Amino acid sequence: MMVIPAIDMLDHKVVQLVGGVPGSQKVTIDDPLTVARSWLEKGAKYLHLVDLDAAFGKENNIPVIKRIISESDVPVEVGGGIRDEATIKELIDIGVDRVIIGTKGIKEPDWLAEMVNKYPGKIVLSLDTKGGKITVKGWQDVAPITLDEMFDRIKDLPLAGVLNTNIDVEGQGKGIDQAQASDFIKRCPHEVIASGGVTSLDDAKLLDRCGAPAAVVGIAIYTGLLEPWTWETPWIAKG
Repeated sequence: MMVIPAIDMLDHKVVQLVGGVPGSQKVTIDDPLTVARSWLEKGAKYLHLVDLDAAFGKENNIPVIKRIISESDVPVEVGGGIRDEATIKELIDIGVDRVIIGTKGIKEPDWLAEMVNKYPGKIVLSLDTKGGKITVKGWQDVAPITLDEMFDRIKDLPLAGVLNTNIDVEGQGKGIDQAQASDFIKRCPHEVIASGGVTSLDDAKLLDRCGAPAAVVGIAIYTGLLEPWTWETPWIAKG
């Protein structure tokens, strides 16, 4: 299972928020490009970029995303505030490997189906959960649809995968919720990129055993809790 470093951008800086709450950042670094270069120098095999400015209705970070992609020799996925086809197309045209769609894809199933069928294998649906329920609007609201209903809705769509952040453990440095991860991965009809709570090699190995092909990691690698570049196979956990 591959560990993917997260580069979350807010006010055009790299931040790591706790539970997605603005002002809760444990990490703030001025230059996203420098951060991207540092993970690439450490051998990261994939980058996960989140444009929190776009998500919160501020000026987006597309210019720096373009620069990161132009300097990267690994694939890049991008999420945050993606609500229209023009943005999806722009990101794919500049070389983004996977585009992550969240709230709009959950609330507007016809639009999601249209986009996924138009860009097969390029779109990841973000299904973030708290207490087993899907959350939307920056983890503030509960979606009026159950996980099983959502899984049934997307089972035949040519998605690149599903990103699941477990908000209950995200950013707390206490480890993953193995039962939640295992249950979500088994029930989901697509490959699951896990997120939330990965703070040790054992956490990563557990996710590998659960069947996740990848996990996005943030605070743990920024604060020194986790150093996947030092593993026997850098950035890869084998359960």
